[in-house]
Amino acid sequence: MPKMFDQWRMRSPYYNDSHHEWSDTVRRFVEREISPHIDAWERAGMLPRELHRKAADVGILGLGFPEEYGGTTEGIDRFHGLVTGVELAEVGAGGLLASLMIHGVALPPVIAAGAPAIKERVVPGVLAGEKIIALGVTEPSGGSDVAALRTRAELKGDRYVVNGSKIYITSGLRADYYVVAVRTGGPGARGISLLLLEKGMKGFTQTPLEKMGWHCSDTATLYFDNVEVPVENLIGEEGGAFRGLMANFNGERVGIASSSNAYAMVCLEEALAWARERETFGTKLNQNQAIRHKFSEMSRQIFATQAWVDRACDSVMRGRDDAGEIALLKIQGTRTLEHCARESAQILGGASYMRGCKIERIYREVRPNVIAGGSEEIMFDLAAKQLGYV
Repeated sequence: MPKMFDQWRMRSPYYNDSHHEWSDTVRRFVEREISPHIDAWERAGMLPRELHRKAADVGILGLGFPEEYGGTTEGIDRFHGLVTGVELAEVGAGGLLASLMIHGVALPPVIAAGAPAIKERVVPGVLAGEKIIALGVTEPSGGSDVAALRTRAELKGDRYVVNGSKIYITSGLRADYYVVAVRTGGPGARGISLLLLEKGMKGFTQTPLEKMGWHCSDTATLYFDNVEVPVENLIGEEGGAFRGLMANFNGERVGIASSSNAYAMVCLEEALAWARERETFGTKLNQNQAIRHKFSEMSRQIFATQAWVDRACDSVMRGRDDAGEIALLKIQGTRTLEHCARESAQILGGASYMRGCKIERIYREVRPNVIAGGSEEIMFDLAAKQLGYV
């Protein structure tokens, strides 16, 4: 059976030959460099750094980033990024996409607001796969309420002294660079700044976190104990980070909706392959009306979500993105994933509870997609405000 996303792309007006060719390129990379090893990486609890270098060589890491730093922009649009995420989702391991592509949320603030010296020092190494960068925003005291963060940075002479902690930081153990949101001023959004911290700074430590899923993605708590950071490592203006962080969330949320829908497709395809072979009461499982209806309902939700993802991606490209609509799209994408993971597991029965089954892993990894980038409750409230309902 042709992949579900292949069929979609061929009919959609948003995708052209360049996107189809890029899909083939990433698919070959996944088949060659990822699929044979993903189970071992899941057991190891992290991705090998060599994978970043190989992904860079293919062009995955530099996609859409400035060419002056080693990226590729000519003929590239946001749909190439969506294609990348869908193809990486094929192995059914959310930690792969989260960790390998973490620079997609950590680098934009550096490129948008960093001083030339910082960009020249940091960006080329990350896009070449030689260095790893992480984003540190969430704290033990809260996540989505960014304006209330507590990690403090006091300016003393030519250095900021940072104290506090961050939690649930993707690639938090392997990263070389950390873009960290800190409070440099008073309470509220206007007191937040971004600093670039580096592995090895005195007083800066990381501890691993064990998780239900995303096993191949190293996740950590970061601790800052009087960490001295050169004033040159300030990203943008002091107190001016909040707006940029919020803008960064829009792209992240579209990406989460897209990848969640891709995992939903993986669940459907694995369940369908099973149902076509499994016999119950003398007939193939997919010949049962109740099972056929499950596939139809999953497809309905997947098609609706993908149409919305594509439209939102096009709106972002045109500078017409709406935070409220994107918040609702994220809910749509993750609810589609949750439904399809549940129904696919139901179709497989006991087999879905066994390790080595993509559905088993995806089922465990629904929650980080729902929570990352803003929980459902936060998204609903944001949408209500943005759409003028309050």
